[in-house]
Amino acid sequence: MSHLKKILIASMMALMSTALLSAGSGEITFSEFTLDNGLHVILHEDNSTPIVTVAVMYNVGSKHEQPNRTGFAHFFEHLMFEGTKNIPRGEYAKFVERAGGELNANTSADRTYYYQTLPSNQLELGLWLESERMLHASVDSVGIATQKQVVIEEKKQSYDNRPYGTILIETMKRAFSEHPYRWTTIGDPEHIMAAKDEEFETFYKTFYVPNNAVLVVAGDINKEQAKLLVEKYYADIPTGSADLYRHNIVEPPLGTEVRDTIFDNIQVPLVLQAYRTPAMNTRDYFAIDMLGTLLSGGQSSRLYRELVDNKQMALQVGSFPIPFNEPAVNLTYAFSNMGVDPQELEAAMDIEIEIVRNTLIPEKEFQKLKNQYENQIIGGNYKIAERAHNLATAHTYFGDASLINKELEHYMAVTREDIQRVAQQYFIPENRVVLYYLPKQN
Repeated sequence: MSHLKKILIASMMALMSTALLSAGSGEITFSEFTLDNGLHVILHEDNSTPIVTVAVMYNVGSKHEQPNRTGFAHFFEHLMFEGTKNIPRGEYAKFVERAGGELNANTSADRTYYYQTLPSNQLELGLWLESERMLHASVDSVGIATQKQVVIEEKKQSYDNRPYGTILIETMKRAFSEHPYRWTTIGDPEHIMAAKDEEFETFYKTFYVPNNAVLVVAGDINKEQAKLLVEKYYADIPTGSADLYRHNIVEPPLGTEVRDTIFDNIQVPLVLQAYRTPAMNTRDYFAIDMLGTLLSGGQSSRLYRELVDNKQMALQVGSFPIPFNEPAVNLTYAFSNMGVDPQELEAAMDIEIEIVRNTLIPEKEFQKLKNQYENQIIGGNYKIAERAHNLATAHTYFGDASLINKELEHYMAVTREDIQRVAQQYFIPENRVVLYYLPKQN
């Protein structure tokens, strides 16, 4: 993964992968049911390794926040490790670590995800811990005050004081004027600092409820026994009574190219083109993703071959769509080689995109591209934790966990004509934001 892509994924606090990848060449089998309180449960049994992942995805991300209170979803990603009614402050993670497991969480614009992977004989522990988080989290003045400082410091270290760390912030606020994608998950620290304890309590009671979540139990389990344990710990959690905020904002077309220059604490200039693109799981999204791989997937890709090797104008290139479940952007970028004018570098990037718009991909190159995706998808989801994440994502985003088994089919359905068409339709100047990141001038 490129340096910039790592920064962007870290900035989004987002997905551990950019697609719902299916495991192996066979289908992932699973069963699912919904408790009376609205909690949807997915069970995936794989007894090949004595581990189990317990994961909960809440249908709340930064797009569910109010414009004057951004950063709440990410704030709760931290706050939910403080403790619960029955778990002392600072002890939550230790339960998992003492049992030989690991745990983590991440937030995106679309959802918040918590997971822990444990030895399979600790399944009950994992289910209890997540049920505690759902029902009894310590949303109190002490934890809130502590995490406010943590979030402020994180923004300074990971965004403000990190080279290129503000790219997603600067891009999204120019690419969107109305949709909540215009702010990123880190939000505005002033909003977090100004929020009262009661606002955080309301957020928790509204969104951290069983009818706004999916629980995935994956790995070395007996499904019938797992179902009994799920009912034991989750069936009595009350259904949330507050209205779940769901925006109905449709972002208007960009209409005209937006250009700007950002001066940052960097040494290498960067040219970034952010093209507005469709949502995940649409035919055009799959085609755009393949277009990104054609342009920058490896040293034989078009941008790398021409800009890095042949013309020696760039040190590094990339192109990929941000995996959001509403229309977002595709990021195409190049780090400038020493002495190269960013305008000349951008012109060279445009030439390569223009070639795709005007010329159908040769069949041999297209077959290579399909082979890349087949290898990636077949081998990309071998870990139990990845399957749990992808099952949760498919259900939360699209209401259909079976999409985990259809990824390869969707990519193989993309044609050469589709790739040319999306280049013609979306990769055009009036549909993009162009940013030059330049070294600060002394």
